[in-house]
Amino acid sequence: MKKLFTGITEKFIRTFHDICRPEGKRIRVLSLWCLVMSLVLCLGADNMAVSASSASAVTSDSIKEKEKQISQKKKEKQSLKDGLSNLQDIKKSLEAQKENLKNYVEALDSSLREIEQKIAGLKREIEAREDEIHVTEAELEAAREKEEDQRVSMGVRIRLVYETGTPSILDMMLKSESFGSFLNKMDYAEKMAAYDRQMWEDYKAAREYVQLCLDELELEKEILDETKASVEIEQKNLEELIEQKRSDIISYETDINNKEKAIREFEEEIRAQESEIKLLEAAVAEEKKKLLEESRKVITYDGGMFKFPLATYTRVSDDYGNRIHPTLGVQQFHNGVDFASPKGTAIYAAYDGEVVAASYSATMGNYVMINHGDGLYTIYMHASALYVKKGDAVAKGATIAAVGSTGRSTGNHLHFSVRLNGSYVSPWGYLKK
Repeated sequence: MKKLFTGITEKFIRTFHDICRPEGKRIRVLSLWCLVMSLVLCLGADNMAVSASSASAVTSDSIKEKEKQISQKKKEKQSLKDGLSNLQDIKKSLEAQKENLKNYVEALDSSLREIEQKIAGLKREIEAREDEIHVTEAELEAAREKEEDQRVSMGVRIRLVYETGTPSILDMMLKSESFGSFLNKMDYAEKMAAYDRQMWEDYKAAREYVQLCLDELELEKEILDETKASVEIEQKNLEELIEQKRSDIISYETDINNKEKAIREFEEEIRAQESEIKLLEAAVAEEKKKLLEESRKVITYDGGMFKFPLATYTRVSDDYGNRIHPTLGVQQFHNGVDFASPKGTAIYAAYDGEVVAASYSATMGNYVMINHGDGLYTIYMHASALYVKKGDAVAKGATIAAVGSTGRSTGNHLHFSVRLNGSYVSPWGYLKK
């Protein structure tokens, strides 16, 4: 640019001396004007070309980045299909566990957890995809505005060329007052041609970028639809496995050949459950002793009524006390109240306390045990999800879990138990019916 300016300036000085001779004042003035305009236009065209070239570089990078994003999203779309649970493979692997009901329930609940996690992940992905679509829509709108601006600029430039015409080399030679003036006009014409070419390239790039934004938007919508469809598929897989579990447990327990074995297993599981809970109570008692020795605050129960432990329920499917087991057909003590409720219904902490356990067992499924002080505990069984962990302090009414059918369960419900000083007591003594 500097070299070009120096060359034109030297031409301008030489020509100025020639024009300053006595003859032809009008011609001298006209020649001087033409030379000055050529210099200005030449410099202007050079600046326009540089500006257009810079814009083109940015657009080129944007196109490459957009193509990269589209390629990545195509891979994500394929991974959705590859990531779906294979229900037949799950059922096949579970078949080998059916001889041992405890192992079978644990394996099936593990599969249910995996599917639940996939569903939760897919739902988070749906939210992210919807946000991406909003961003791409805004980007598309901006790209369309830029394309329109460049289209208008192209129209103005084409109309100007049409109205003024494009001079030929012969015209420039005949109309130039000096060789320097001719060279300047030639240089200007070349730069304007380069500018026009760059303007056309920029316009094509803008159109290409708009199309890429449209392609990306369409792809994102396809991925969103497939993600929603994947949630539906996984939900059906989940429901089918839960139904199979219910059916298999009932079939196992009602089979006359398994009768005695099933009763023994059930009694062993209840003893194991009791042992597990007693160990938890013993650990709390030991902790209480330490707190007393260190003169630290110990949790105490103030005698208040419990909050009902469910957001909603349809019926009491099994009450506290001695009853005939629904499938084994033998008299058994039922250590809590079963509230039938839709899957996912919120389970509340019945009273203030500290979480003693938030874990899983083959009989209780996902369960929470809360210490309320003075030997009083509440237990919440068969949850589909746990929202607390051991050691958490919870307030009365806090959401601690969600209703499910994990463990030895044949339907969605909450098994709610209350223990006082190491023994089960009726929950109704602390609840309002």
